[in-house]
Amino acid sequence: MSTTRTADRTGVTPPAATRSGSGPVLVAVLLVLLLVAVLSSITLGSKAVPFTDVARVLTGDGDGIADRGIIEARVARTVVGVLVGAALAVAGAAMQGLTRNPLADPGLLGVNAGASLAVVVAIAVFGVGSLTGYVWWAMAGAGLAAVLVHALAGLAGGGVTPLRLTLAGAAVTAGLASWSSGLLVSSKQSFDSFRFWQVGTIGGRGLDLVVTVLPFFAVGLALVLLTVRRLDALALGDDLARGLGENLVLARAAVALGVAVLCGASTALAGPIGFLGLVVAHGARFAVGPDHRRIIPVCLVGGPALLLLADTVGRLVAQPSEVQAGIMTAVVGVPIFVLLVRRGRMASL
Repeated sequence: MSTTRTADRTGVTPPAATRSGSGPVLVAVLLVLLLVAVLSSITLGSKAVPFTDVARVLTGDGDGIADRGIIEARVARTVVGVLVGAALAVAGAAMQGLTRNPLADPGLLGVNAGASLAVVVAIAVFGVGSLTGYVWWAMAGAGLAAVLVHALAGLAGGGVTPLRLTLAGAAVTAGLASWSSGLLVSSKQSFDSFRFWQVGTIGGRGLDLVVTVLPFFAVGLALVLLTVRRLDALALGDDLARGLGENLVLARAAVALGVAVLCGASTALAGPIGFLGLVVAHGARFAVGPDHRRIIPVCLVGGPALLLLADTVGRLVAQPSEVQAGIMTAVVGVPIFVLLVRRGRMASL
């Protein structure tokens, strides 16, 4: 079968050489890059710490080490980066497969906007001021927004289609964002509290928060992994998917639920971090082809590597202050995305 006939149904046609056998090699390379990113995240910053001190703290022999507090904070920060990076990248790949759009973003279901509005309400109306409180409000807002998007997409009859899902997601996102802006404008105190969460950062989060949100990451990832074959069927179009015996309503609902849970957990833990899922998922699709059994492993490793490297660079370029990860992912991701688009010969969407 020719390369043209086996082109990615989402619009990106990678070179034929990249479509067979490159997945395991790419994952191995990204694992090495992730290891470098993890070590850099822990040892580098406004104050560099020796790896020997890091090893002693991690093995429980950190008594007497002056930088123990810094190391423990960076370890927690690194764990958050690994979880959030993996979740957003996998959600991006699933969202692109669900909508058959290589430019789809994990926030397309409205979960980021829903989480943001819920946090604004928590601050402005209920006086919530802790990260622990933000987590639960953000998760609830993300879930309600995802349900609202699917309800709107199915109003016209005929089931939820990728186009209706995209339009409903865009409409809900715009509406929720306007409500958030209105509440923030009316309360300067709410704006001051919200802006530190809104910028998107993996710093300042303790392992207690990670433990709180970890079950949601596990459930969301499990849902996406269990629907990998269904994603491949959905990418072929509705008629072919039905011919393969797929229940389109059940398949789309399962994938969308997994995406919503992953995005909601990530947004609750780190705030809205844009561009990461789009860039990593698009790059993985270009590198290994349309098979989601290859795309998902690449995203699981590539997402954390990119987020941790962006966060580390942000801490180094503005010492003794730092540029938040939500900003750095865009700064680092835009050139990568432009390169992928130029090399990918993207077809009309």
